[in-house]
Amino acid sequence: MSNNSAHPHGPWQAYLGPNLGYIQEQYDLYLADADSVIPEYRELFDRYGEPPQTEGAFNEGTSNANTSSAQPGSANSGVDPSLIKKAFAAGKLATKIRAFGHLAANLDPLGILQKPSANLIEPETYGLNPADLAALPAEWVWEDAPGTFANGWEAINKLRAAYSGTIAYEFSHVHNEQERGWLTQQAESVIPNAALDREERVKLLNRLLEAEQFEDFLQRTFVGQKRFSIEGNDVLVALVDEIVHELANDGAKNILMGMAHRGRLNVLAHVLGKPYSKIFSEFHHSPNKNLIPSEGSTGINYGWTGDVKYHLGANRSIPTGETAETRLTLANNPSHLEYVNPVVGGFTRAAQEDRSKPGYPVQQMDSAASIIMHGDAAFSGEGIVAETLNFNNLRGFSVGGTIHIIVNNNVGFTTDSWDSRSTHYASDLAKGFEIPIVHVNADDPEAVIAAARMASEYRTKFKKDFLIDLIGYRRYGHNETDDPETTQPLVYQKVRNHPTVSKVYAEKLIREHGFTAEETDSMKAAVQDRLKTAYDEMKAQDKEDPTQPAKIGHNDEESAPKGTAVPLDTLRRINEGLLRWPEKFNVYPKLKRILERRASSLDEGQKVDWGHAETLAFASILADGRPIRITGQDAERATFAHRNLVLSDSVTGEKFCPLHVLPEAKASFAIHNSSLSEAGVLGFEYGYNVFSPETMVIWEAQYGDFVNCAQVLIDQFISAGRSKWSQKSGITMLLPHGFEGQGPEHSSGRLERFLQLCGQENWTVANLTSASQYFHLLRRQASTTATDEARPLIVMAPKSLIRNPRATSDVTDLSEGSFRLVVEQPGLGQKPEAVERLLLCTGKMAIDLEDALEKEASSTDWLHIVRVEQLYPLPVQEIKAIIARFPKLKEIVWVQEEPRNMGSWSFMEPRIRELAPDQVDVSYIGRPDRASPATGYQVVHVMEQGNIITKSFTQQQKFAVKTGR
Repeated sequence: MSNNSAHPHGPWQAYLGPNLGYIQEQYDLYLADADSVIPEYRELFDRYGEPPQTEGAFNEGTSNANTSSAQPGSANSGVDPSLIKKAFAAGKLATKIRAFGHLAANLDPLGILQKPSANLIEPETYGLNPADLAALPAEWVWEDAPGTFANGWEAINKLRAAYSGTIAYEFSHVHNEQERGWLTQQAESVIPNAALDREERVKLLNRLLEAEQFEDFLQRTFVGQKRFSIEGNDVLVALVDEIVHELANDGAKNILMGMAHRGRLNVLAHVLGKPYSKIFSEFHHSPNKNLIPSEGSTGINYGWTGDVKYHLGANRSIPTGETAETRLTLANNPSHLEYVNPVVGGFTRAAQEDRSKPGYPVQQMDSAASIIMHGDAAFSGEGIVAETLNFNNLRGFSVGGTIHIIVNNNVGFTTDSWDSRSTHYASDLAKGFEIPIVHVNADDPEAVIAAARMASEYRTKFKKDFLIDLIGYRRYGHNETDDPETTQPLVYQKVRNHPTVSKVYAEKLIREHGFTAEETDSMKAAVQDRLKTAYDEMKAQDKEDPTQPAKIGHNDEESAPKGTAVPLDTLRRINEGLLRWPEKFNVYPKLKRILERRASSLDEGQKVDWGHAETLAFASILADGRPIRITGQDAERATFAHRNLVLSDSVTGEKFCPLHVLPEAKASFAIHNSSLSEAGVLGFEYGYNVFSPETMVIWEAQYGDFVNCAQVLIDQFISAGRSKWSQKSGITMLLPHGFEGQGPEHSSGRLERFLQLCGQENWTVANLTSASQYFHLLRRQASTTATDEARPLIVMAPKSLIRNPRATSDVTDLSEGSFRLVVEQPGLGQKPEAVERLLLCTGKMAIDLEDALEKEASSTDWLHIVRVEQLYPLPVQEIKAIIARFPKLKEIVWVQEEPRNMGSWSFMEPRIRELAPDQVDVSYIGRPDRASPATGYQVVHVMEQGNIITKSFTQQQKFAVKTGR
């Protein structure tokens, strides 16, 4: 309710008389719990405090609340008690219009969607009619109403027009009062009074014509070819274009975008500036024509296989001043729709951070921004959306707000919305993350531009996500060869007769804004001429250039990999710095004792364990000037508590990371515990690494088994991104792996899946057995980042080996040498002519064999054991050379702890057979085929593991089932 102090009875005059007792009861409730009273009363008490305590406290003709004695409703007051009731009812109506006006909004271009009940915003619901509302002052209904309204009825109509037109709002779920106030002002004052000038309308119509005529040209010229057209949501191009320019004007130097295939070609052409002729050539020529490699060339068989045209990304720079520019990037994306979302988040965070100095990277949220376009069915149907939305306020993953656009055509492939989601709106998921939502009719381009400006300003002002639900339709089927009338016959009867948005808007400009038909026709003809000219130019070209996507990152460093050994004095100096913390910092006593043991671990005769080797590797990489970012659900201390790179003061809870203040460090070190998400976080880290290739990016799974929750990112991006898109990544994945009797979900990092995806040297897969090997491998990986040698690194990280003395290393193993692809078991193979069996193994299995070997009483001259530390690329020459040393070799056995249909066997068997000399058997020792990775019973695990060891050390017996079983 409004301030009524201008009335003769003061601000309380409308609430006295019969209502006074009730008002005082409400005030008592307000004092106990302000949220327990309705918003109208809460606002009243917030503004005016305690109501009068007696009925006779007012005197006629004075505005002093303590002296007035007249009662509204009494013979002397002149106030009709029913007016009070109507004023409150009008206030409720206004509140409901703000909250639920969207239910009555004109959001459906085809007019076929079923609307829910909008009774909450009807005056009749509150016992009101136009005359009742006309009798109320406008400010009683809408206190901050812009302009001057004659009465409450006019105010309600204007309020309904603001909230129930072709643009509608949902933001009552936003908790922050400042944000709600700003959003309310935008909806009620700014947008209703905004109007485009003539130049802006010309630009907007031209954008609509470009989007429409581009699709029409493709449809007529390349008959029957898929393009996943934007038609029905043509205004998306103008929407994205407007957001880009708003964000660029607000200072964004990088704008990162992600979208699925629908409308991608149009966005590539008109937002990213991809030439029409290049797009036409992708339709006109056979796939990968002229890519048959000649000597010294690259092509299909040499690493790059390409992807379909509507999955490709692009880069473009647009000027934002005399010397300044903003770089636009559209990410490559497979058909897995929303899985690009976290990748774009990683791009954006990487673009915002300065990693050139020690400590956490310095983030400038205004320097880069992201736009993600979603499908309506995918937004509500794919869990990766929620995983990514959850990043908005997380310390290690926030990007200062993303502008989300649901390109809503009310159908998913062929599935109607009522079969694809349980919510009324496709956008309802966003409410749980307090994201403001604007619904807008795609046939009202000026409303769409208003939504774009509101979204951009909100993101810039509050650094939070914003969602635009762009509601249109789909003019053709899922693709242009699909007949949609088989599944949506009624919809497509409407679609066939529905004018395009450019026609709708052109007619509006002619009708309302002084444009002429000749002007609009001329604009259309000019667009058509540009398309035809580009097509003729394409046809005149003799050859098609291979279409390789532009590079995403900006670092072109191509330095050769460096040596991985670190001088002993450097290691000792670094180690001293790692054990130095603030004087008054209280390290947890138990952890302090563990860390202090590291002070002497670099002395002669001492050993370096796994966690210490990792920390020394990180520190030395930072000393080389290479930034590091590591995340995971327990990355700061590690799931198995071996890392502890972030210390917590046991008294104050204050945090301290020694790597942030290490004197030798020349680059940033970021370490973040992540949300309980595999797909989202891994996608984010992959994107970060692609955009910032100079950074060593590491993702650690809580347990290796959980990596299967991120399988799409592994299959479609990490393993294949270089081949499909020439998109390089050096991301490192640490997957705790090892059969310890902990059950099916805490044993296997699914090594077999990574090995199955190996090809064209797309990544490195390793399963290590010592701390020094891990040290050198990390340093080798860091040395190849930002070079053409960069490849993802998959490490089957240990669990029990972290603290196993057999996995520790002498400090000289760190200060000398390098990573060894294979490691031979010391003490074996000393009599080459006696060796009959060669055991090949990897990871923890090798340590178990070494442990059992020490207890073996009989002679082992007949046996040799080799650890294959790098499984892919397989060190063929090294293994071949070892085999050649044993002239009387009878058997090569692959030994593993995983079931036969898992682990490395299926990958290794054909490769070992190629290496094995004639008459040398190739066989397997391990667990049999299983549906589940491991037993859940410790006693069974011990028995099975013991059986593997026994068979491995039993001479001259056949335990394996050979190929052809």
